[in-house]
Amino acid sequence: TRYFVDRRKVRVVGGQGGGGGHSFYSEPRKVFGGPDGGNGGDGGHVILKADQQMKSLSSVFPFYQGFHGERGGSKNCYGANGAHMYVKVPVGTLVKEDGRVVADLTQHGEEYVAAYGGAGGKGNRFFLSNENRAPTLFTPGEPGQERVLHLELKTTAHAGLVGFPNAGKSSLLRAISRAKPAVAAYPFTTLNPYVGIVHYQDYEQVAVADIPGLIKGAHRSRGLGMAFLKHIERCRFLLYVVDLSVPQPWIQLQDLKYELEEYEKGLSGKPCVVIGNKIDLAQSRINLPLLREQVAERVIALSALTGDNLEELLLHLRELYDTYVKTEQSRGQSPVKW
Repeated sequence: TRYFVDRRKVRVVGGQGGGGGHSFYSEPRKVFGGPDGGNGGDGGHVILKADQQMKSLSSVFPFYQGFHGERGGSKNCYGANGAHMYVKVPVGTLVKEDGRVVADLTQHGEEYVAAYGGAGGKGNRFFLSNENRAPTLFTPGEPGQERVLHLELKTTAHAGLVGFPNAGKSSLLRAISRAKPAVAAYPFTTLNPYVGIVHYQDYEQVAVADIPGLIKGAHRSRGLGMAFLKHIERCRFLLYVVDLSVPQPWIQLQDLKYELEEYEKGLSGKPCVVIGNKIDLAQSRINLPLLREQVAERVIALSALTGDNLEELLLHLRELYDTYVKTEQSRGQSPVKW
């Protein structure tokens, strides 16, 4: 089983610089040829690189070290620089150090030098001067930079399923994609975000994230709140999932929007659609017209269990995706593709 990992603690150490060379040139009939020890090579950096093929931090190891530089040689030969260590991370990775954000990798191919390699040492040739014609001094290479970084992944899915526990988000994601989040008859079944891919006939792919259920007070870190509200930030549009079988389902929508708005101003203003789930129940059919009267957004009634009316959701999901792509292209930016 491959788990979705959205945070990692990583220790990174740059490669050590190579030591300077210590030698004197000598050949027949030229005994005092002078110093010819070359400088050592620089150590390699540790570089974080955003890659859209990476979808989770599960493949990131807890420790990385850059390659060391080579020692300087005789005949004024410099040591080779150490190769850089590239660490692939998903697009949307935040890099933090001591609680402070030092990098935000939001574009494919974007790089951040996590730890610089040490400078190479100086060979004895470097210290040649008129005052010292035969220097024996040479310096070792400097150690590489060492840091402890915290990586956090904010899901860059196109759509985010937002709802209270047991609203049917996981069942809906299973119905429209090949993702297999856990489904059970108790709250907080989903403890980690899941991302499912909806495939269309023209080979376009829309990523839908199942955000674990929120509760009242989530913006104050109640329940699983703050740990997963951050995943909603980067969703391009939202799918509010409400349980039609409960009394006054529109109250759920109001509470969800309030939690999003308290977490970040304007977050609830993203393009959205309201999904009334569990339409297969008798009470849900009674509540559906009441919900449509109370909310201004479009309401799609469906049943994730039986598959009723999933086609309307898939068509509207594609409309939201196409609108997002056109908006990004009109701004001169490239839309996120899966």
